[in-house]
Amino acid sequence: MSPFSARTGFARTWNALALALASRRARGLPVMDLTETNPTRVELPLPAPAPLAHPDALRYAPESLGLLSAREAVAAFLGTRGASLRPEHLVLSASTSEAYGWLFKLLCEPGDNVLVPAPSYPLFEYLARLEGVETRTYRLPRAHGFGLDVDAVDAARDARTRAVLVVNPGNPTGHYLHEGELEALSTLCARAGLALVSDEVFSDFAWGEEPGRVGSVAGRELPMPTFSLSGLSKVAGLPGLKLAWMHVGGPEAARDEALARLELVADTYLPVNTPVQLSLPEWLAHAPRFQGAVLARVKENRRRLLEARPAGAPWDVVPAQGGWSAVLRIPLEPGEEATCLALLEEGVSVQPGYFYDFRGGAFLVLSLLTHPDVFAAALGPLARVLAAGG
Repeated sequence: MSPFSARTGFARTWNALALALASRRARGLPVMDLTETNPTRVELPLPAPAPLAHPDALRYAPESLGLLSAREAVAAFLGTRGASLRPEHLVLSASTSEAYGWLFKLLCEPGDNVLVPAPSYPLFEYLARLEGVETRTYRLPRAHGFGLDVDAVDAARDARTRAVLVVNPGNPTGHYLHEGELEALSTLCARAGLALVSDEVFSDFAWGEEPGRVGSVAGRELPMPTFSLSGLSKVAGLPGLKLAWMHVGGPEAARDEALARLELVADTYLPVNTPVQLSLPEWLAHAPRFQGAVLARVKENRRRLLEARPAGAPWDVVPAQGGWSAVLRIPLEPGEEATCLALLEEGVSVQPGYFYDFRGGAFLVLSLLTHPDVFAAALGPLARVLAAGG
């Protein structure tokens, strides 16, 4: 009998693409990395670290849900985006990943399941499994621009489904939730007794105005318990500071019960460090500068990508509305992995669509956060390989 739990028995076998990338780097060959999403490694604005030297930084006064001053700072920041929120409805954690773990504890018994979108970032299965919770996938149809189809959500649930997760906007699809989609989803959740978890880490990165777009579910009067998640990692480009927030909403009785239970869960961990909480207003004040630089970069990189596609090319750039990524639709032959390997031979690293559970075609995913010089240099090899069919 193994001394280890099945929950941590994840596959660790490297695929052909990972092996080829490691081999190239071991040989000292250059890589133009179009998968880079770490905002601290691509020459984007960073604040000075001085706020961490707060005079009370070493005084420990734990508050389960996070320091009130920090939650007030988050509420004020979200208020500039049109959401009128009360600090007492916010819960701080070290990351949105940790917040997911708390929510799975709150909402699910072992063996229950949550509905997760596909295609999407490959994280939820790991987080759920570590809590003894299963995931069930609902597809985001390409015919809808990878937008939400409430019928697909309804068809994916079963008697043990406890919550629906949405990523707004989708990562990497860049599709925002729209008012009609949210209304239909709210009706389903209320009827089926499901909570709604909305991952909104990229919600500030819309590429333009769009009628009917839902920026956040926080502060809305919705008929089911709602949990909207974000944090410093994406909002201010500061993943190393390890602070995220969750707004708890929905019907008053359910909201208050959720907050009371989450307070006990959070008190068990007390994960958010004091210096970052005390200096949170300064980090949030940096967010507009960072976001302006990101939006300028991703829009320019996307413009260059669109211009690099020759008329009549067998590949195209999938329409999107925001975020940090671009999705390319490519021919079924030779397919995703063969194309990625061919690009790597030219020194360009991209991700295959199957990393994100794309189906119904072949796709590549590129980071638009990449430094403009690297991105521009990679476009020539990218267009050549795609024109040659891998």
